[in-house]
Amino acid sequence: MFSGIIGKKIGMTRFVQESGEMVSVTAVEVKPCVVAQVKNGAKDGYTAVQLASGEVKSLNSPESGHLKGVGNFRYLREFRVDDIENIQRGGKVDCSFLATGDLVNVRGLSKGKGFAGTIKRHHFHRGPKTHGQSDRERAPGSIGGTTFPGRVQKGKRMAGHMGSRMVTLRNAMVVRSEPGRNLLLLKGSVPGANGGLLIIRKAGI
Repeated sequence: MFSGIIGKKIGMTRFVQESGEMVSVTAVEVKPCVVAQVKNGAKDGYTAVQLASGEVKSLNSPESGHLKGVGNFRYLREFRVDDIENIQRGGKVDCSFLATGDLVNVRGLSKGKGFAGTIKRHHFHRGPKTHGQSDRERAPGSIGGTTFPGRVQKGKRMAGHMGSRMVTLRNAMVVRSEPGRNLLLLKGSVPGANGGLLIIRKAGI
């Protein structure tokens, strides 16, 4: 049984459940992925499948050799599986192994925010506007460096590059799974911008 699949974020919308409750959901396009490689315990030391998604026109020579007979794909991701007996290279995987109510871990590239200050990046408070300070209320202030340790310690929360990093949302609930429409509805928001790549794995695996 497969443990994960590659998807693409479409956007957010609302969904009315059978109980009448309206929930916010993220629509994910989950086209059938092609099995590009099957790894077994005897040769590789573990059992897993490599799924390919996102067709492209051409590849470089090493990629073409690896995907020979399978097709040209942009994305390759590996997923652990317990049994590879019925899995063949070139086969296809859809989201039918996910059902309503299942919990999944969703990994994606968060939106880039550029260079951000401490208030936006770390939720610092503003400084006082009193005593003649009228133009530095968003400044970070002292960083505590004196004679010891005489340097900025690693991990100090300061201004810097915000976003554009891999983020994993854990235990997101599957509100609806429609393999026939290549559609997956996940409760709440997930990392990344619309059109971004998402790696969806069953929680606890």
